[in-house]
Amino acid sequence: MLEMGITFDFGQLVMDNDFAGMIKHAVRGIPVNDDTLSVDIIHEVGPFKEFVSHENTYQNMRITSRPKLLDRTRRDDRKSKGSRDLYQRATEEARRILEIHDPLKLPESVTTEIRGIIRETEAELGVGGGRKSGR
Repeated sequence: MLEMGITFDFGQLVMDNDFAGMIKHAVRGIPVNDDTLSVDIIHEVGPFKEFVSHENTYQNMRITSRPKLLDRTRRDDRKSKGSRDLYQRATEEARRILEIHDPLKLPESVTTEIRGIIRETEAELGVGGGRKSGR
C-alpha cells in the first residue's frame, strides 16, 4: 500500500493472498498421526514398491501447500516456455476476479452510515472537500 492507502495494487493483493495462505499452512505445521505416518500401509505395500497410486497418498497429498500463482518449476524451464512472472500472473488473476465478481449490494442504511463515517473522517483530516474540525 502506498500513499496512506490511496494507491492500491490489486496484483499485489492477489500475491499477498497466496503468501498468507503459504504462511498459514506453515504455521499450522505438519500433522503427525497414524494416518499421515501410514506405517500400516508401508507394511502392506512393502519395500521397493510405489505408494503414489494408493488411496492414502491421494488423501494426504491434499495437506500440502499449493499456492495458486506460484510456479514451482525451474526458472530456466519457465523462461524457455515463455511463462509470465509472478506479478504478471497475479495482475491477470486480479483482472479476472474483478471481471467476474458480482458483489452483494449493501443495505441502503449501511451505505448511508459508511458515507457518514467517510465524511466525518475527511472533515477531520481536511481532505475530500470536508473542512477540518476545530481540534
